[in-house]
Amino acid sequence: MSEKETVIKNFLDVVNMTEDELAEWLETEESNSTGQLKPGQTESIGHESGRHLLELMRCTYGSDPDTYNDEQVAFMRRVVSYCKRHLAQFPRNKTPEDIRAGKWYWSLKNWGHDALKESNDEDEVE
Repeated sequence: MSEKETVIKNFLDVVNMTEDELAEWLETEESNSTGQLKPGQTESIGHESGRHLLELMRCTYGSDPDTYNDEQVAFMRRVVSYCKRHLAQFPRNKTPEDIRAGKWYWSLKNWGHDALKESNDEDEVE
C-alpha cells in the first residue's frame, strides 16, 4: 500500500460522521463556539476544517485514491493527526452525557469524528 493509500485509509477510518451529520453539526451553536481562533478571525480553526472536510466529502469522499490531489491528501493527514492526538486525551471517568456537553467532544466533531458514535451502548464508553 502506498503512503497516499495509507493516509486515505486512515482518514476514512477516523472520519465516522456522514456528510449529513457533519453538515448538521456545523450549523450548531456548539460547533461554532469551540476551538482556537487565529488572530483577527471569527471562525475557529476546527470549524473551518469542518467546512473544508464537508467540501471534500461532497466532491470525492470514498473515491478512488488517484482522484485525490496532494492538497486533499495533506488535509486528510492533518485530520487524522488531529483526531488521533485528541482521542488520546479521552475524558475518562465521565458519563456520555458529560462528554457530549464538553468542548473536547465538540471539537472532535468539527473534525468529522463522533467519539461516542463508535459505541453501540451509549452507557458504556471505551
